[in-house]
Order: sequence, then C-alpha cells, then structure tokens
Amino acid sequence: MVAAPFGLALTDMASPEAVAAVLGKVVRPAVIWLHFQDCTGCTESLLQTSHPGFADLILNVISLEYHETLMAGSGLQARQALDEAVKRYAGKFILVVEGSIPTGAQGIYMKTGGRTAMEILNDVGGKAAAIIAIGSCASWGGIPSADPDPTGAVGVADLLPEHSIINIPGCPPNPYTMLGVVLQYATDGTFPETDDQRRPKFAFDRDIHEHCPRRAHFDAGNFVKVYGDAGHREGWCLYEMGCKGPDTHAGCSTRHFNEIPDVWPIGIGAPCIGCTEKAVAFKVPMFQVVQLHTIAAPPTSYAPITTTRGTISPLATGLVGLGVGVLATGGYVASRKFSKKEDDESAPGSKPDNKAGE
Repeated sequence: MVAAPFGLALTDMASPEAVAAVLGKVVRPAVIWLHFQDCTGCTESLLQTSHPGFADLILNVISLEYHETLMAGSGLQARQALDEAVKRYAGKFILVVEGSIPTGAQGIYMKTGGRTAMEILNDVGGKAAAIIAIGSCASWGGIPSADPDPTGAVGVADLLPEHSIINIPGCPPNPYTMLGVVLQYATDGTFPETDDQRRPKFAFDRDIHEHCPRRAHFDAGNFVKVYGDAGHREGWCLYEMGCKGPDTHAGCSTRHFNEIPDVWPIGIGAPCIGCTEKAVAFKVPMFQVVQLHTIAAPPTSYAPITTTRGTISPLATGLVGLGVGVLATGGYVASRKFSKKEDDESAPGSKPDNKAGE
C-alpha cells in the first residue's frame, strides 16, 4: 500500500518505480479544491514539492478539476467549471478545502458568485466521496478564529461532522503529508489511520519535542533567554522563549519545508507556535511557556565537575597492605599446583629457599 512519497519513511514501497507502477494501475481520482478564508499558504507549500513534483501530481496522480488559484478561468467561466465537475463526478471526487468558513451573521463575511462559503461547502461537500481539510484554518478555524473571532470562523468538520473528513492542520502544513494522504487514496480508496482529531497518525503521532534537533540542549538545561543572546546564536533550546514543541503533534522536526534542511520555525531560530493544535495555536500567547507533558524535564541541579582533594588515612593504607599480603600468600599456594608430577622440584616453590639460612 502506498502511504506517502518514496524516501520519507512513510511508504512500504521499495522504490519510486514501484510507487509509479501501482499508481499506473488505478484511475486518477478527480479533485475539486475550494478556497475560503485563507492566505493561499497551503497551496504555496504544495507547489514546492519535488517527490513527486506538483506537475506530476496533477497530471499523473490526480485529476485536478477545479482550483481557483491555479485555473485560468475566472468569473462565470470558473463557476461553470465547478458546477460541471461536481455534476460529472458526484459521489466520486475528493474535495480539498483550504481556509476556514465564516458562520457569523449567516455567513455574509464571504461570498463567491453570490453564495456564502457555508452554502458552497454544503452543496459541494455533500456530493464529495471524501474531504481533505488542508491547513489549520480548514481543520478547525485557524487564524481567522482567533479572539475576538469576528466572522465566527470554523473548520469543515464543524459544519459536516458526519462526513468522511481528514484534517491536515499546519500553517502551512507540510506538503508531503498531503501527498501521502492523496497517494494512498489514489491507490486503494482509503485514508490513513487517524487520531481523535481526524489527523493522519503517520504525521501527527508524536510531538515535535521528541525529535527536536535542540533536544540535547533542553536535557542539559541550555535555554535561550533573549533573542540574539549567546545561547540563541549557539542554537540552544527555545523552550523558555515560549516554544510549543512539547505540546504540538507534527512532523516538522524531521520533515522540513521547501526541500531545504532546517527550513522550519525552530530551524531558523524561532519558537514553535503550535500551529497544528486547536487548543494552542493563536490561543496561547506566543511567548508563554507551555506545561510539559513528558517525564523528560530539564535537571534542576548538576553534579560538580571538580571535587575537593582529600588525604589517605592510615587505616586505608593498612587495609591495602593486608590485601596485598593475602594475595601474595594465595599466589604461593596456587603455584604449588603448576606441575602435575608428584614431587616435581622444578615447580616454583616446590622446596624451601636455603640461601637465607646460609
């Protein structure tokens, strides 16, 4: 089964060719991509992939029927394309939603083609085979839902709770998590196993703190105190700067962005803000230290690296001398057994040394 792009430890395929061979036997699933209250950052993140690249994704893996940012059409032409795609693939297409849905004042804070985001989601989402909510905004409200939340922003699952939905939160999410979900669905029509927040476990089964490259500094008690201080320049732990890594489930510490090592918040010296966690992101103040939910806490004290030099007591000296004498006597007794011949005078200690009495 394909679970994600080859080379990311998320697939059981032996090679990229094996992945391609499996995908070549299946019909490309139709995908309709809707934008609501968003910054288009999730789409921008997906455009930076290379295994497979975005062109391969939409030309060889899926059939992208509608995407407002990428399509050439606009206005009435775009609306017609959406209606035709929904009608043609009703009950068979994957709906990808990017952005939160405003529900305040009957949803008047967002309208497209005369319809509110709520109406569009109910119409298109109700005809989809499955829905992928990409990004924190579509997953649970994201930035638009931060206090005072004037638009009443919510996620897809809040409006379609009974539908088959998988959430991929993040601001933006790692694009390979999205690819992993799509590749598995394209292969056998199933979603990966999810947690209680509908997130795929292969990407959200552990917190960032467990695999953070700065974890050794946390364990040693080396913390950044002020941005730009010596510890910050040396890459020390950002926990005391409000890093939410211990409370955030995501794969950012092992799967970075833009195909470049260390391109993620902690990698560039900024604390994690917990963007994948509904109870943390845009709710807990950025520089507020979070509670640790692990037994691995930094030590409160450290063993000294130097000790006071002492003196050797006469009693210790006597005990050492006694021990040496016992060992010497035991050695003499054992030496009498070196030879297997009876009365062998050539064996060490077989006869007394008379030179002392001469």
